[in-house]
Amino acid sequence: MTADLRFRDPKLAERLRSKIARLAQKKETIKICHVCGTHEWTITHYGLRELLPENVEVIAGPGCPVCIVPASEIDEAIELTLNGVTITCFGDVFRVPGSTRSLLDAKAEGADVKVVYSVSDAVRLAKKEPEKDYVFFAVGFETTAPSTAVEVLMNPPKNLSFLISHRLIPPAMKLLVEMEELNLNGFIAPGHVSTIIGLKPYEIFPSEYHMPTVVAGFEPLDVLFAVYMILKQISEGKARLENEYTRAVRWEGNVKAQRVMHRVFDVVDGRWRGLGSIESSKFILKEKYSIFDAHLKYDLKIEGGVDLRPGCRCHLVIIGKIKPTECPLFMKACTPRKPVGACMVSSEGTCRIWARSMSS
Repeated sequence: MTADLRFRDPKLAERLRSKIARLAQKKETIKICHVCGTHEWTITHYGLRELLPENVEVIAGPGCPVCIVPASEIDEAIELTLNGVTITCFGDVFRVPGSTRSLLDAKAEGADVKVVYSVSDAVRLAKKEPEKDYVFFAVGFETTAPSTAVEVLMNPPKNLSFLISHRLIPPAMKLLVEMEELNLNGFIAPGHVSTIIGLKPYEIFPSEYHMPTVVAGFEPLDVLFAVYMILKQISEGKARLENEYTRAVRWEGNVKAQRVMHRVFDVVDGRWRGLGSIESSKFILKEKYSIFDAHLKYDLKIEGGVDLRPGCRCHLVIIGKIKPTECPLFMKACTPRKPVGACMVSSEGTCRIWARSMSS
């Protein structure tokens, strides 16, 4: 049996389901939060919530990097491109709503917006047209930040600058655990991010918040194992940091990638869509590399921004306080074809994932 099939083995899943059910017996509601769009896809696609006891709830946190970009930063990119700058971005950023429109809307108005598959694609395009101003809209968590940092270190062409919108996951998890109304009992930490940052940044959750925390992979059994490991910790009354995803994640993470990020970026407080400002949660370019900072180069000063349109409940979906189906716009005014909220845009957005599962 191949590795992929082994992690989807229905017999193993049934054995795990039984173990989880036994651990959950005679306990009050146990609420586990994951912070990864791919985890949500796995959970929804494979119907894992239906396998869990009624008192074990797995909710989706702010694990979609596109969904949490505040409208003001989308507005900044739109302002640049409407003023003659070519914006390059990943495809899932293209349709994310700003305060009044998206980059797709701006393109329909004649703006030059190009979808790229990597930062190096943006560099290549800028080199081809040195007479034009290019900006790479750098969105993503710690998973994609190293690739942006590498290109900055490689002395990109003078006509290319960077609109940095990278965010850090652990500070957002800290915000969630401190929200009393969520009443969390455990975290499933994201596998992709953890391959870069390792396990150390999560130590605070079991040590200071007594919150069982497990780094997990993306196959169905990965997620079920993580739930089982969290329930076992709860039963033993001992919160620990554990690594289920040992085949990809090391304790120290990717040290080279961390060094590159630390060379290029400083960490500051940052706004997240619908969540407000989160302490020490955003990367910005160090002063040494300020010549590549689009904010400084073009004197961008957009403040505020309209994160939520009337009726949209994205801010509550992002923290797992409500399910997508509890938003009054879900699959009515807000659909994958015509998204109103950011959670319906990206393939990692919770609303988009739920919408796809309903139509399949």
